[in-house]
Order: sequence, then C-alpha cells, then structure tokens
Amino acid sequence: MASVPSLASTLQQQLADALTAALPEAGTADPLLRRSDRADFQANGILALAKKLKGNPRELASKVTAALPAGDLIKDIEVSGPGFLNVTLTDRAITETLAARAADGDRLGVPAKAAPGTTVIDYAQPNVAKEMHVGHLRSAVIGDAMVQILEFTGENVVRRHHIGDWGTQFGMLIQYLFEHPDELKHEDHEGGETDGEAAMSSLNRVYKASRVLFDSDEEFKARSRDRVVALQAGDPETLAHWQRFVDESKIYFYSVFDKLDMEIDDPDIVGESGYNDMLEETCRILEETGVAVRSEGALCVFFDDVKGPDGNPVPLIVKKTNGGYGYAATDLSAIRDRVQNLKADSLLYVVDARQSLHFKMVFETARRAGWLNDDVKAHQLAFGTVLGKDGKPFKTREGTTVRLQDLLDEAVERATAVVREKAEKVGLSEEEIVENGRYVGVGAVKYADLSTSAVRDYKFDLDQMVSLNGDTSVYLQYAYARIRSILRKAGDARPAAHPELELAPAERALGLHLDQFGAVLEEVAEGYEPHKLAAYLYQLASHLTTFYDQCQVLSDENAPEVVENRLFLVELTARTLHQGMKLLGIRTPERL
Repeated sequence: MASVPSLASTLQQQLADALTAALPEAGTADPLLRRSDRADFQANGILALAKKLKGNPRELASKVTAALPAGDLIKDIEVSGPGFLNVTLTDRAITETLAARAADGDRLGVPAKAAPGTTVIDYAQPNVAKEMHVGHLRSAVIGDAMVQILEFTGENVVRRHHIGDWGTQFGMLIQYLFEHPDELKHEDHEGGETDGEAAMSSLNRVYKASRVLFDSDEEFKARSRDRVVALQAGDPETLAHWQRFVDESKIYFYSVFDKLDMEIDDPDIVGESGYNDMLEETCRILEETGVAVRSEGALCVFFDDVKGPDGNPVPLIVKKTNGGYGYAATDLSAIRDRVQNLKADSLLYVVDARQSLHFKMVFETARRAGWLNDDVKAHQLAFGTVLGKDGKPFKTREGTTVRLQDLLDEAVERATAVVREKAEKVGLSEEEIVENGRYVGVGAVKYADLSTSAVRDYKFDLDQMVSLNGDTSVYLQYAYARIRSILRKAGDARPAAHPELELAPAERALGLHLDQFGAVLEEVAEGYEPHKLAAYLYQLASHLTTFYDQCQVLSDENAPEVVENRLFLVELTARTLHQGMKLLGIRTPERL
C-alpha cells in the first residue's frame, strides 16, 4: 500500500521550507495555499508575515521564490498584487503523481491512518414491531456512508443499530400473543409477498388487534400491564414471546436494508434491551458521584443553560418517579459500554436534529461522570427532515408517513424506466435492465440525501433524482459507464501515463482534481461530512464532461502516446468515481 502525497501537500511543504529559509525570523509559517483560477495554486501567507515582520510583502515574496528548490514540480511562479504567489505546476509533475496513484490499486494512493482509533457509529435505529418510514432513511444512508469512509481511512469502526426493542408497549403485544399464539405465523405468503412483507403484515395485524383489545377491554389492559412487569422482571416465558417479536421484526428490517443495498449483521444490532442489566448501576454511579440528584422523586441531572419557557431548569430524567428508566439511562449505559467494553475513543450518533437537546444533555452528563473526556469524544451527526415537493414534511396524499419500502420500490420503478429507454442503444439484456434499474433507483435516493449537508432539510423529488442532468447519482453513474464504454472500444490501445507530454487545459484541470481525492476524504472523515465527497465526485464528472468536449480520446489523428495518456486519465477517473461512489454506498454499473 503506497501512500502518494498530493501535489498540493508537496507544494505546501516546499513553500513552507522556503519561507523558513528566506525568513528564519518568522519561525514556522503557513503559506496558506489554495486552488486558484489565476494559476494552479495561490499562496497568501506572506501578507500576514509581512505585517508581523513589518516588511514589504512583495519583497518578502521575492525572497521566498528565490529560496524554492529547482525541480520538476513548479513550472512558473509569479508575485502578484500585494505579495500573493501564483504557482503553476509542471505537466510532468501532474502526470507522474497520477501515475503513482494509479499504481496503488483500489486505494489510489490515499494513505490509511498510522494510528487508527476506534469509532462506534450508532445509526439505522428502527423500532421492533413497527414499519420503517421515510424518517429512518437518513440515519441509515448517512450512517452507512460514514462507516465506509472511516473504514477506508483506516479507522476501526464498530457498527451499532440501537433498535427500539423494549418498553411498556410490549406488554400489550406479548399478552395478545400469549392469548393468540398463531398470530405471527405466515407460512403461506399472500399475493407474492416477500418474507419481509409477510413478517410486517403479521406484526401489523397483531399490533392493530392488540390495540383494539387494549382500548376496549379493561381486563386485557390489566393483564397487559402485568405482562410489562413480568417482562422487566425477566420472566422466561414472557421473554420468549418478546423474542418472537424481535426475530419477526429482524426479518422485515433485513428485507428493507437489502432494498437499500446495505449490509446489516446480527452482532451489530444491540437494542435498548441490551443495556437493561446496566441501568441500575448507571443510576447508582450518577447519584453517588453527585452528577444526578433526586428531584420530586425522580433522579435528574440539571444544567445551567437548559431552561424551559417559564425560566425553570429542564432536567435530564435518568430514573422516573415510579422507578422506571428514561431513555437517558439507556443512552448513558450505552456510552459506558462503548467506552469501557468496546474501547471506543469516538462515538458518532447519526440521529435526527430534533433530538439534539437530548444528546447535548446526555453527552454533558457522561462528561461529568468521567465516561467522556479529552481522549474519548461523542458527536451527534444531526440530520434534517425529508420534505415533499411542497416543502412540508414528506407525507402520503392521505397525510400518513411514507413507508420506506414503498419509497424505494417507486424509485427503482422510475429508474428502471429510465434505464429501459436507453437499453436498446447500449444493448442491455432484460436481466441487466432490472439490475441496473435497482442500482440507479437506490443510488438516486442515497445520493439525493448524501449530496445535501446532513443538518439541512431536503426535498424528495424522484423526477429530479433519476434525471441524467444535474447533480444526481445517475449523472455520475452515466459518466462511469461512458468511460467503461470507451475503454472497451479502445482495441489494442491501453491506458499508459506519458509524463513527457504536454497537457491540454482540460487534461490539467481533470488531473489536478483527481489528485485531490485523498485530501477530500481526509476532510470528510474528520468533519463527518459525506456531502463533501458527493460534491467532489460531481465536480469530477463535470471536469470529465469538459474533457470529452475538448479532448478526443480515441482518434486516428492522435499520436499513439496521446491516446494512451488520455485513456490513462479517463481510466483513473473511472476508478476514482467507482471508489468514491462505493464509499457513499452507491453502485456503478459497467453499462448504462
């Protein structure tokens, strides 16, 4: 695995060394390098230095340029304005760096962490015995992308799906199942139902029937409440019935995650019930250390900056007056487990922004208790709401929440129609149309989510999502498939880097953008910002479009080495698109 320094980092280092050599009195200085439309890069750091040293910035800039080493990196450097340095790189340096990236397999020269930490990512948190809806989409998609990205950078990642599998509502469901033991059976699927759909049908049937009985029959209601006590006390028969609901729900969950083209494994699912044995100890520790105090019979944690509309403090309730545990007790126990047992030094929660206050209070409580500190940090990757075209929370025409399964099915149906329109021209078989339709449809949904900054709301517009034009996954998938088509048509010509060749402007722009892949991934991983990777990939596809317009790849008029070099550029672009999309959880079909 060969880590390849980016052109920007190599230039940054040379400029920093030149600054130190030319201006030793300045100490260590940052050249403040950035991309520029006037040259390849612009360094602005000399202005700040000139103020500090009370010198003439243009004179200082000239000293720095004189101290730069001779070599193959810099083609031209000019002092501009009040001491800016405009730097143009050599074509050779661009091509040689890209060749080193191309030689590094799937990693493309991107370094892995020398000292990786352990991050636990809490994402995709459905509830047992309930259907997944559009609100579950963002946590699943954003969380899965961050898992892939962090693992690619070398981080040790532990997945956690904190499913809602505990609570008073299970008393009603379990009691009904005791009295109607065959209600969760679904040996014969009706109307071509899948296992997942059949499981959800059974769960819905039990939920509705038990709810009707609970609301109309006082004796059943009393038995249900007794069943909650038995569940919390660990009664084996009650737990066995509870487990049936969990197992049935997992069949359904897995079917939805499969539609999302996401891998979920049993060991990763540790729901609320997984921390039951820790709850009392968590409360005892918080009370004994004074982090939590009794208030009106409840165990609470108070904060100076959290007050209600009346100005009174709003506490985090860890244990209720009636002895029941709040969500906070479970979340704090999960932090203890993840830090002490899983040895995590980063905890990432991909959770709706509307729960931000809860997590702010939970994290602060964990810090006061010593479970979080300077070495162990927790972060909520908060996300906004999925909106309909009208700008309001996404609902069906009847005003109900949109089922995630229905949304994905419609996306695949729309995408398959788009693929089918192009199929004859490309020569796709029916099997390829169906497969590509799935990849395009699911990719469209994921990309629309991931290309928006997580904290922002976004409008769910399937017509736009499956469009070949604009910032969509289909545009990126099509760019990849187009390159694969060119490579198939290349005949005996093979991709090969030719550093001796001059590059056309569109080749340079594409090459410089390709070289930024590792730096972008580093920024995305550090800030938990997958939308920046989506933006990079869209810009890459846009550079590719400009390159196609200005530089013919396969042309009899081109010298063989020009053909090989351009094939090299587009192949590396394809590999970068493929790897980048893979990190977002999106497939790139070979033909489209």
